[in-house]
Amino acid sequence: MMKLKPLLQAGSLALLAAISGLCVAQSATVEESRSLDAIYKAALHEGGRLIVYAGGDTAGQQDGIKSAFEARFPGVTLDVVVDYSKYHEARIDNQLATQSLVPDVVQIQTLQNFPRWKSEGRLLPYKPLGWSHVYEPFKDNEGAYTGVFVDAFSNVVNSKLMPDSKKWPREAQDYLRPEFKGKIVLTYPTDDDAVLFWMKQAVDKYGWDYVAALAKQDPIYVRGTQAPADMVESGEAWVTFSTDGALVPSKLSVSRFVLPDHDPFVAWPQQAAILKGSKHPEAAKLYLSWLLDRDTQKNIWYMWSVRTDVAPPKGYRPIWEYSNGNPLAFGRFLANRAEVERFRAQVGLYLPEVKGDPSPGFPGLHPERALPH
Repeated sequence: MMKLKPLLQAGSLALLAAISGLCVAQSATVEESRSLDAIYKAALHEGGRLIVYAGGDTAGQQDGIKSAFEARFPGVTLDVVVDYSKYHEARIDNQLATQSLVPDVVQIQTLQNFPRWKSEGRLLPYKPLGWSHVYEPFKDNEGAYTGVFVDAFSNVVNSKLMPDSKKWPREAQDYLRPEFKGKIVLTYPTDDDAVLFWMKQAVDKYGWDYVAALAKQDPIYVRGTQAPADMVESGEAWVTFSTDGALVPSKLSVSRFVLPDHDPFVAWPQQAAILKGSKHPEAAKLYLSWLLDRDTQKNIWYMWSVRTDVAPPKGYRPIWEYSNGNPLAFGRFLANRAEVERFRAQVGLYLPEVKGDPSPGFPGLHPERALPH
């Protein structure tokens, strides 16, 4: 009998551990099981509004997403405030510090913020519909944040001004050719981390002499990455590497998105999360589940899907199969802030200081709607 009590205690501890483990398993976030229509009804009951802070370059850059979402879910208003991701991250941190949080969803390019916000308890864990089909490294395994689409910066050319595709720039050194002097439009690399990372990969391969030579090409410098796309399309510039482009161009467009054969390009999963304390959590869940829906991923987004079961357009491979476009490399670069800032400062020795107002305008401290546009 003297030995029975310790055994019972050990058995009780094992039972408690088992119960505790069961409770943890039961409380863990599971993938959304409701249909889009069921979540939609909950969002309507909640009030029918959603506020998203989205990284971008012009006030109306997310108008297509807004229109598609509101057409699919009448009665739910989607307000998307677009600003540079670096300003949105500061805006959210300030709102959290002053207890004045506005957005329900944050969807930005500065990926290093999501693990930090998760560790601070700022994010509402949620695994949207389709979460299990998202490429594993693009999402947090506890559902704190999820990649919602793949973006990529590489070569964009005006096919009307350059009808011979054999002469299109593909590799970084192609931009040093004499015929491109004064015809390259370039987002200030020190103003945008994705363009900065394009430059980092070029310097890693070709050295700082490459940046010096590029500066002598007299690029047209702009703020934001929408302007290069617009200027190449209009013919104000011939080429750029500081924007994205449709994998399948529209019939009316003269711009063509061109991947390099050898040099690195920049790709990453744009991540989104629901902020804890959101005023419209059901609408936020509806938005993330809709973004990950196969139809949205296939027919509304114009680059690669984050889903493993959505094939890219003909002529392209899944993004994770490109050895020169590793979609995780940009996130690793962003995570080392000291390295980022050291490199940014060095680029500033070669290229001009940033000039001009930010292309999205000035949304202010607590924006709730897109600026007039």
